[in-house]
Amino acid sequence: MHDFPFAALFDMDGVLVDNADFHINAWLQFAQEKGFPLTRNQYLEHINGRVSADAMAYVFGRPIEPGQLITLTEEKEAIYRELYRPYLQSTPGLLPLLDALKAKHVRMAVGTSAPISNVYFTLDGLPLRPYFDTVVDASMVTRGKPDPEIYLKAAERVGVAPARCIVFEDAFAGIEAGLNAGMSVVALATTHTPNELISTGASLIVNDFTELSVATLQDLVRKSSR
Repeated sequence: MHDFPFAALFDMDGVLVDNADFHINAWLQFAQEKGFPLTRNQYLEHINGRVSADAMAYVFGRPIEPGQLITLTEEKEAIYRELYRPYLQSTPGLLPLLDALKAKHVRMAVGTSAPISNVYFTLDGLPLRPYFDTVVDASMVTRGKPDPEIYLKAAERVGVAPARCIVFEDAFAGIEAGLNAGMSVVALATTHTPNELISTGASLIVNDFTELSVATLQDLVRKSSR
């Protein structure tokens, strides 16, 4: 069977790294310090996978002006990096899959709502950056997930049609963004349970990358392209 050409577009947090609990704890600590206590469920419903402007507006109950947004975001992310630094590692099965995709010359990109400081922390801290042809971060888009802009931009930058792209996501907003872009979506059950992900419309739900192979992904795109 011939290889079926496609591109692999990865969210970062909860996908390349299984760090959801560290982000949740950082947000809870940050919100508590600011006098706007958050619950885990509020985080999962209103913050996870969304750009900082939307997340901060939810926490403070009002839009945040750009200058203050940068300061507040960096404050929260510094808490997260401090919590996660001792545990920083890639999601199980990620590196073997990236190696296998690279060997097949599959174009790869990261599409993340994270600020650039976290992109450096993760992609260069592991280091994962050499695997990816391009990185699209929060500073490069005007509309956050679930808008498809971030994944459409990533597809354009790797030169592959949206219908031949597979998005790897863990957040409801991100899964929706991939689907809105007309792409196949593989949902990772790192932040939500497999049961919670069933209703999202994702093509495939896995616990981590050990359950995936290049052949599985080729079949996925082949079926969705018919």
